[in-house]
Amino acid sequence: MEKELLKDIKEILTRGVEEIIGKDNLQKKLFSGEKLRIKFGIDPTGPKIHIGRAISLWKLKDFQDLGHKIVFIVGDFTAQIGDASDKTAARKPLLIEEIKENMKGYIAQTGKILNMKKVEIRYNSEWLDKLSARDLIKLSMFFTAQQLIQRRNFKERWDQGKEIGLHELDYPLLQGYDSVSVKADLEIGGTDQLFNFLAGRKIQEAFGQKPQDIITLKMLNGLDGRKMSTSWGNTISITDDPQEMYGKTMSLRDELMPDYFELCARLPIEEVEKIKKEIKDKKINPRDAKARLAKRIVSLYHGEKEGENAEKEFNRIFREKELPSEIMTVKISQKTLNLADLLVKANMAHSKAEAKRLIEQKGVTINEEIQNDAKKEILIKKGTVIKVGKRNFVKLI
Repeated sequence: MEKELLKDIKEILTRGVEEIIGKDNLQKKLFSGEKLRIKFGIDPTGPKIHIGRAISLWKLKDFQDLGHKIVFIVGDFTAQIGDASDKTAARKPLLIEEIKENMKGYIAQTGKILNMKKVEIRYNSEWLDKLSARDLIKLSMFFTAQQLIQRRNFKERWDQGKEIGLHELDYPLLQGYDSVSVKADLEIGGTDQLFNFLAGRKIQEAFGQKPQDIITLKMLNGLDGRKMSTSWGNTISITDDPQEMYGKTMSLRDELMPDYFELCARLPIEEVEKIKKEIKDKKINPRDAKARLAKRIVSLYHGEKEGENAEKEFNRIFREKELPSEIMTVKISQKTLNLADLLVKANMAHSKAEAKRLIEQKGVTINEEIQNDAKKEILIKKGTVIKVGKRNFVKLI
């Protein structure tokens, strides 16, 4: 049992980990059997949780499986400010209504990974709404303007003459105060959060608490090569349907695969290292490796059967050049429509401008024939198949 526990702890402290602050202290606690309060905060900046954020959730699951308490903080207050940790400009503050709408599915989505019956769920408006001006000034006294401005992204904006809002400087103070409010022993998140986590340690000490240990995790690049971010829309969401999730994964650039296998596939470490070596030594076809990755990711969030079905459907469309086994249908009452209007009417484009852009990019086919004229009159005929992009199909009925 002790040998197995040692292996589990070693993997928890190494897989996908970028840095550990207070490592010796954390190891001592873990081996002693002490049950930790592990803080994880997430601002509801969008309605969906993506697999980049899920890296932290899987790490939390590992700790939860060892009996530790996960404290899941929904940043309904801090989302009104916006975390500037990875941004080259100020975030647009969210309205209360937007935050509430985004929050609706967070607990259910997190439940795909964590046992939510054992999770302590908190909203940081519980304590941050109660802070007075005096309290905020007190928090500000623990930091200097130089410390905040010298933060990497703030320094870059300062040097470039870009505006830095005073409210942005408050964000790490408020997130740090979250750690005091929930009495966190450990905080986990992406490496871009390190400054905020360290603020938590400092504020805890000022309030007479032992400073939390910190685990920062490697960041995942999104579909456009930048960090995966809801704000940038370059995500694979954990609620994407199986076929969309599979297709997005297959669209990854080859050089991103090793990181995705390490951070997203949840395969045994030995197997991951073997795959990464095979990719590096070109002993495996990149497409085959990507297909394995895609199937694995779908299986994690939707089950093995859906992973197999998504693989078959993808091969059916892209290898065998056949139509999907199930195609969304739409009924059009008009006898003819120009192509741009037809795409909007069939919900294949949000606007005529978007429809024209898709057509100009040669991303639209009708019955497998590429269309290049947005004004072309299309005969509305039962059985006509419209395709936009690589994976969006609709059949007229």
